Amino acid sequence: MSVLPLVFTSGWASGINAYAVVLLLGIFGRTGLTDEVPASLQRTDVLIVAAVLFLCEAVADKIPYVDSLWDTVHTVIRPVSGAVVGALLAGQSGSLSDIAAGAVGGTTALASHFVKAGTRMAINTSPEPFSNVAMSTAEDLGVGGIVTFAMFNPEAAAIICAVLLIIGLALLIYLWAKIRRYLRRRAQRREEKRLADEVARVAR
Repeated sequence: MSVLPLVFTSGWASGINAYAVVLLLGIFGRTGLTDEVPASLQRTDVLIVAAVLFLCEAVADKIPYVDSLWDTVHTVIRPVSGAVVGALLAGQSGSLSDIAAGAVGGTTALASHFVKAGTRMAINTSPEPFSNVAMSTAEDLGVGGIVTFAMFNPEAAAIICAVLLIIGLALLIYLWAKIRRYLRRRAQRREEKRLADEVARVAR
């Protein structure tokens, strides 16, 4: 499938920022930069919703712990978005190739989402908040850059995404100890809050 490199790239990018992918593809199709983007992604209402949600993510993604909560909510949204975008890029005939493209986009989005969410959990164990802002900004710029690059060099963009995905998964394994520490700390905070609420209820 000639569109498969673009499907893979959009899937990887969707796992990081699905709204940016939809917004960029819609704009590129609307401006005539590419003929690969289906009309459904170029609709005005789709672009407006994608733009609003992208702005919401741009803010939430830079706040410690809020970013991890946002990632948790998007564990389903990002892979589904990657699958839908992949299927739309392949066509809308419902053929086996369309289904395969959706599977590639969704699976790639799920993998890159886990890398993003896991890395954020590890970063949230650090005492300062600036790494969240830097990481989020780098992700936004990376998604914008790779999706734009894919419009002109889809094969090269797909190779870059594959390398980044492998590196990210390796990094995730390396950071697993920090991630477990973050999860234990979050569970401890929940337990402390529950005990504080019980004490307050008894005191009343």
